[in-house]
Amino acid sequence: ESSSASAPDPDAPPPFRVHVTGSARTEGYYKISHAEKSAYVAQYASRSTVNEATPEKEQPSQQNVTSSRSNRANARRRAQGLEEINQVHLAMALSKGESAATDLFKFNQLQTRKKHLRFARSPIHDWGLYAMERIMRGEMVIEYVGEIIRAQVADKREKAYERQGIGSSYLFRIDEDLVVDATKKGNLGRLINHSCEPNCTARIITINGEKKIVIYAKQDIELGSEITYDYHFPIEQDKIPCLCGSAKCRGFLN
Repeated sequence: ESSSASAPDPDAPPPFRVHVTGSARTEGYYKISHAEKSAYVAQYASRSTVNEATPEKEQPSQQNVTSSRSNRANARRRAQGLEEINQVHLAMALSKGESAATDLFKFNQLQTRKKHLRFARSPIHDWGLYAMERIMRGEMVIEYVGEIIRAQVADKREKAYERQGIGSSYLFRIDEDLVVDATKKGNLGRLINHSCEPNCTARIITINGEKKIVIYAKQDIELGSEITYDYHFPIEQDKIPCLCGSAKCRGFLN
């Protein structure tokens, strides 16, 4: 009885290549197809499965390209709008006087390129702020930033800081109603020490209707010099010793 030959399984892996010379090393160079590799190399088999399951990559639609162009155009319009707003503010400052316009111009410069400063131990008190570049007289050095609070809140916080044992509070009065508290939210400006013969001064300026505390250079400041300004504390009975060590030291901060 003759047995009929079974049909080949289409999913079965191809048979291993038969080497006529008896060894693959003596067979010479020949190219192995991907189907042959997938029969005995696991990574090729898994790669075949992934390739079959991965759908063909969609080309970006014209709508997406248009949307991207629109986003870039809108970004340019926003930038142009901000520039126009700055020009309006500058024109308003010019109408109020040359000083206000100069402050706005310098403040914009300070926001664009901040001065190179670093903090380090100070012979005056604890930590201090030092210039890591030469700063010319009249230039803005740094803005004194912090949390803007009402004067009544500042009085309560000052007492709370004393109870908590916080040796230094960084409350800077803007006017009769507002105070900047940099004790827990501030920048390097809060590390500037007092001096009775300072190289900087603190000024309150108005930028776009908002009051700012800015430290200005009173004189040319050389690289490595400590930044200082006069705190101008009110005179009180409980004196705070001054350790600035300058020739014009008043002996007390208050």
